[in-house]
Amino acid sequence: MTTLIHRGRRADVGGNAEKRAEGEEDSILDKGLGDEDPGDSKDIRLTLMEEVLLLGLKDKEGYTSFWNDCISSGLRGGILIELAMRGRIQLEPQTMRKKRLLDRKVLLKSDAPAGDVLLDETLRHLKATEPPETVQTWIELLTGETWNPFKLQYQLRNVRERIAKNLVEKGILTTEKQNFLLFDMTTHPVTNTTEKQRLVKKLQESVLERWVNDPHRMDRRTLALLVLAHASDVLENIFASLDDEKYDVAINRSKDLLDRDPEVEAAKASGTEMIWAVLAAFNKS
Repeated sequence: MTTLIHRGRRADVGGNAEKRAEGEEDSILDKGLGDEDPGDSKDIRLTLMEEVLLLGLKDKEGYTSFWNDCISSGLRGGILIELAMRGRIQLEPQTMRKKRLLDRKVLLKSDAPAGDVLLDETLRHLKATEPPETVQTWIELLTGETWNPFKLQYQLRNVRERIAKNLVEKGILTTEKQNFLLFDMTTHPVTNTTEKQRLVKKLQESVLERWVNDPHRMDRRTLALLVLAHASDVLENIFASLDDEKYDVAINRSKDLLDRDPEVEAAKASGTEMIWAVLAAFNKS
């Protein structure tokens, strides 16, 4: 996961920037859980997995950092959240014996096709699994991190490449072959930089100009994407272009958001349980 750090600069500037930015909160509109940015209606529709991969890709090189060993599991967490947002899965109801998010099983609400190959493949795995599994177990199974040879069938293979091909079809990436001395590798440089910049700007604004200091007043997809960017270790990519002052504010607010207790936040409002369950799973791992 992303380690939230401050840039090396003069002391206390982040705190001062935070104070100056506090006045921004009063001018923020209260956005409901299901509300989306009006400007999004004209943009290309991407899944959470596609957005996470796009954030992780180096624009010109067309591949993710070789040192990032978190994005694979982060993308699987994105699949679970995307399915929950589309009304296909949910967590089982809370009981006296199963109060914690990570103790509750993932239940299938509908096996209707979601229109995405990875989502539909995951739905088939969920439907075929009895008894149901928890969020953390599903992330491990879909990533292939299991010692049970009978469970290896649930691993989703070539996930990054399949998501990248979706982005190629949507006109955001292109496909190239690059030689790395000992081997050739298929890469996917960004061609539609406008779409990536729009995504980055949206997330930057969510912790700057549009910061509401309450996750339940944030757009659900924006909240989910910040959680997944953190879990996939690509959060730094979002804030890298900010000047030092705004960077410190963004880091402070992101830390405040991601350090919240998932159990407490999930109990405050319906519709966000899967987001907080995925965060809880990555906090534990």
